[in-house]
Amino acid sequence: MLDTVVSAETPEGIAVELRPAGFGARYFAYLLDQFIRIGIVYTFALATIIMGGFGFGLLLILAFALEWLYPVAFELSRWGATPGKRALGLKVVMDNGLPITPAASFIRNLLRAADFLPAAYGAAVVSMLLRRDFKRLGDIAANTLVVHRPTTPAPVAIEDVEPLAPVRPLQPQDQAAVVALAARASRLTRERLDELAALAAWVSGDMGRSGPEVTRRVLGVAQWLLGRR
Repeated sequence: MLDTVVSAETPEGIAVELRPAGFGARYFAYLLDQFIRIGIVYTFALATIIMGGFGFGLLLILAFALEWLYPVAFELSRWGATPGKRALGLKVVMDNGLPITPAASFIRNLLRAADFLPAAYGAAVVSMLLRRDFKRLGDIAANTLVVHRPTTPAPVAIEDVEPLAPVRPLQPQDQAAVVALAARASRLTRERLDELAALAAWVSGDMGRSGPEVTRRVLGVAQWLLGRR
């Protein structure tokens, strides 16, 4: 298997599932990024060739920035991924599924020097092939993970659901859990949303049942709890 699923827990105590990207996807993403960087350097070199030594100095600065700052800048963007990773549907996150931090991005990219050893990213390849989460050395040190972005849209938006009163009084912690589920509904896959809604199905009188209709009723309870009646 090249890809698998790992479980993580957010600081709020919410369990999430992440699908780490395997060696193949990350290799092709790396090649795309390399082609982009080579193209930028080649174009800049043609534009500055008439500047002589000064132009060559600028070219070295650009090459340095592309090597060390290119991945950091894109990982800290709202996409959380370089153009190559975005094209392959990947992104870089923290181990708990949260967006990558600046410190973690700098660490994982600085340690690419160690991942390169002894040659051609040999250490990185060995590390990824031996680990279930496919982490290279930089990922291990920075507590980061390269994952596949979920592409399946959520089955329903909470705004499209009719409010539904709960079948029994809810404790404050239960109300908070249902509302938190509704807030995350648009970011979950269809299967995951139905799975989580089934755990809360007792609030709508559907205990022991699951499926899109149960999900809609649970989200309807969230609407009711939010005062949209």
